Amino acid sequence: MRSGLLEQIGDGAGEAGEDGAAVESVGVVVFDAPHVVAGKVMGPYHHYCKVLSPEPVIECLCYRSSDPGARLEQVEYIIAKSITRTGAVPLADWNKNWHDHKQEIATGRVQVHDLPPDKAKEVADLVSTTDGIIFHVWSHDDKVPSGTVTIAQSVGHVNLTQAELNQGAQETAAAKASGRR
Repeated sequence: MRSGLLEQIGDGAGEAGEDGAAVESVGVVVFDAPHVVAGKVMGPYHHYCKVLSPEPVIECLCYRSSDPGARLEQVEYIIAKSITRTGAVPLADWNKNWHDHKQEIATGRVQVHDLPPDKAKEVADLVSTTDGIIFHVWSHDDKVPSGTVTIAQSVGHVNLTQAELNQGAQETAAAKASGRR
C-alpha cells in the first residue's frame, strides 16, 4: 500500500525506494491540523507536504490558512517511527519536541484534503506510522520574522516512556514486515 499510495500522489520521475520499487517524486499532500504554540492552541494550520523518501520522510510547509495571502509560519518534519524511535531521538528530546501522529490522528483533528475519502484514509494510515516535529518560525503577532524559532506541538501531545518509544518502532517494523504499511 505504501509505495502504491506514494506513486498515486506523485507526479514526477521515479527513483529507487528502500525496497527497490520505483517511488514517484511526489506532488503535494494537503491537510489541516491545529498546533500548540507557546502553550496556546492555534490554527488549524494548512499543511502543504512533500514526501522526500518512502520510509516515509515528509516535510510540510504550514500556513495559517489556505488564503492566498497567508504566510508561512511553521515547518513540520514527519519522520517514520522506524527512524525516530531506533536511537535517533533520545526519549527526553522526543517528549519535549516530538509528537506521535497515530495519537494525533486518533483525536480527529487532522483533515486530509483534495483526495477521495479512501485515499485520504490511506494518507492518514501512512502518517500514523510517523512522528513529527514542528518548527514555528514566524509568530502571528510579529509583523516580520524575528529570527526566533520555537518548537510547536500537536494538540493533545502525550509524553512516552522508554518502553512506549521502543514499542512504536517495533509496531512500525512489524507492520512493514506484514505488508500493512
